[in-house]
Formats: sequence, C-alpha cells, structure tokens
Amino acid sequence: MVIMKKTKLTIAAERQYSIEKEKFVPVSQYFGEDTFSHKVMKEKLPKDVFKKIIAAINEDAPLDAETANVVAHAMKEWALEKGATHFAHWFQPMTGITAEKHDAFVDPIAPGEVIERFSGKQLVQGEPDASSFPSGGIRATFEARGYTAWDMSSPAFIKRHGISTTLCIPTAFISYTGQALDKKTPLLRSIRALSKSAVEMLKILGVKDVKKVFSNLGPEQEYFLIDMDYYYKRQDLVLGGRTVVGAPPAKGQELEDQYFGSIKERVSSFMHDVEEELFKLGIPAKTRHNEVAPSQYEIAPVYEEANLAIDHNQMVMETLHSVAKKHKMAALLNEKPFAKINGSGKHVNWSMSDNNGNNLLNPGSTPQDNIHFLVFLIATVRAVYKHADVLRASVASYGNDHRLGANEAPPAIISVFLGEQLTQILECIEKGTVTKATNAE
Repeated sequence: MVIMKKTKLTIAAERQYSIEKEKFVPVSQYFGEDTFSHKVMKEKLPKDVFKKIIAAINEDAPLDAETANVVAHAMKEWALEKGATHFAHWFQPMTGITAEKHDAFVDPIAPGEVIERFSGKQLVQGEPDASSFPSGGIRATFEARGYTAWDMSSPAFIKRHGISTTLCIPTAFISYTGQALDKKTPLLRSIRALSKSAVEMLKILGVKDVKKVFSNLGPEQEYFLIDMDYYYKRQDLVLGGRTVVGAPPAKGQELEDQYFGSIKERVSSFMHDVEEELFKLGIPAKTRHNEVAPSQYEIAPVYEEANLAIDHNQMVMETLHSVAKKHKMAALLNEKPFAKINGSGKHVNWSMSDNNGNNLLNPGSTPQDNIHFLVFLIATVRAVYKHADVLRASVASYGNDHRLGANEAPPAIISVFLGEQLTQILECIEKGTVTKATNAE
C-alpha cells in the first residue's frame, strides 16, 4: 500500500471552512464606534469645548492649551473604555505605509504607583526620531529631529492587534525647520491652497456665502487574494509582493467571466469581516465585487474629504492584510503581482465641493450655461496640463510603473478626456460661437 504525502497545495485545495452565523446587527448601530468622532466628542466634552474644537477644525485654527487638555482627558477616558493601554501618533512617512510609536498612558505618581494620564501637550505634538525615515536628503545629520502634529480634521481611532489595543491619533510629520517629512503635510497644504483660491474665484463669480472648498476623494482599492499555503510556496511573492518567474495559468482572464461574477463563499466571508472592521472605524465602504483577473477583487468607499479619505485608505489596506491572515489567505496590494493579467489600480475619483454641499464639477443638465462648472473645469484642465510632471511623479512607484501600459491599465502619461459633449462646448467657447445643449454623456 502506497501512502501519498500531501503537499501544501493539496491541503489548501481540500481545506474545509465552517462559517458561524452571527446575530445580525444593523451597520448603523455600530458604525464609527471605534473612532473619536464628532458624535463622541459631543457626548464626552463640555459644550463650550466642543464648540471650540469644531470651530478649530472648520477654520484650521490651533487649540489653546487649556482646551487641548480637556480634549486629551476625554479622549483618554474614551480610549480606556475601549481597552486601550497605549496611544500612538499615527503618521505617513515617505515609505508608502504608516508609522506609529506606542506610549503607555501610565504615569508614576509615587514609588510603585501609577495613574493613567494623557495631556494636551502629548495629544497635540510628539517627537519621534526622524533620522531613519527617508527624507530626500533635505536635512543635515544633526537635524534628525522630527515632530508629529495632531491633525484635528481626521478623528482618532482604536487599533486592535491581537490582545493589544492602542489609541491612534492621525498626525502630520515635519522637521525642526517645518519641512514636510511625510505624505500628509503636502496634502494638507495643497487642500488649504486650493480652498483659498477656489473661494476667491467663487466670490468673483458672485458667490459670497462660501467659506471653504473641499477636495473630495473616493479611492477604489483593488487587490488579489490567494491561499496562505500557495503564498508561502512563492518566495518572490513573500519577499517582493509579485512573481518574477513562472508559467502562465491554464486559465487566465481570457473568458472575461471573473469580472462582476458571483463571489465565492470564502471570499464573501472575508469581505464581510473586512467591512465589519471598516464600519467600526467609520469608513463608509460601499461596493465590493470581483475584478477582471482571477482571484482579484475590489472595495470602494463613498466619497469623503480628501485628507480623511486617504487616512481611511491606509486603514483599508492594513485591514485587508490583517483580516486575510485570519482567513488563512494573503492579500496582495502590489500593483502588478502577476504577469499577463490585469494589475491592481487605486482609482482615485476626485472632485471639489463647497461648504454648502455644492459639487463644483457637476455640469448639470445644461453645462454650457453653468458658468461655475465651466470655470472650475477649465481651471482643472489647465492645472493638469501645467503640472502634469508633478501629477505623474505623485503616482510613480516601482509597482505602479510596472503596471501601467498593459492589460487595461492606462499609459504612463497624464491626459484629460472630457467626452464629446464637453469637448464640443469648450471648442465653441474657444471659437466664440454658441452651442446647444445635448444629452449628457
């Protein structure tokens, strides 16, 4: 009798999965429960302090020390209720991923005695060593200090990892001289610059009641899922996030039957657990579906203010990784993990809106008569033309550059496509002629 030894691939193929049915709880009952949201602040803070911090968020104004202390105490008490033992300034250095340094809430008050304490100073500013982060050579060695500064516009949140629970505070990361050492600081500066210019333009156009203009984002996140046993059989995937050798599969995406196809039970269970974690973090995950390539999927959120949307996208990627491990799978976020099939894009749906909720890039039913839309459309097209090099550099990475130009990915150039109707309208404006409205595309 010959007993065949099972390989990891056989074990993976034969693995059985038991799904325990949980009691249904509407998302609305737990959405954002792990974030120090406006709702939580309103409950935890004195009325005057709550008004001050909301005004500071809306007006990009600093908090006074007394108010910061009150907010920090309330945030600490809330975090302790959630089981947190540490806090961390959560920031985004120029590595493509997030960083954090955990500090315990404990503060010695006598020999052998401690209390939990969290001050306004600890909330507003931190001082992690910046010497080991990439900085593009902008600083001398003796200027190694880096400072984290609390970003009030992005709510603090609870991060759980195993039995550890940490209060994470979104922050910007800057040098001693104020130079940006991260991805968030340039974004915040650009958001403020855009708002300032857009508000001035709206006033010229006769709109006097707008105080702020927001950039809105809806980043779609594509990813691959593979069984953990298959993953560890491929050292190139483990070490580099993509395959560098190998034969094409017997069946790829030639039949176009994966896209929007029925989601398999194992993957659907994974998506359910991911969304549950995201909803607790206040992330409005909206759409999930199969993507074009085999074992490729997508999760897409509702539009949010740009700064918050990017923080949330970082949290989405972390959650995809952590939940995949619990399901004995690996989530691949490299833009081109496999040859001959589609790569994973992060499609960034972008727009602008004012504080009254008006979308400045909404053409309406008669775009040729919508002067606000036309002005901001033309300004956007000109900005893309004038700053194409900067836009291209912002999406340049070893993974994305490997993806571009093949298998449905766009070419590695920056361009604008407006569609027939809008192109015709702009051409008529250029020629000084009048165009009639046509059905919007």
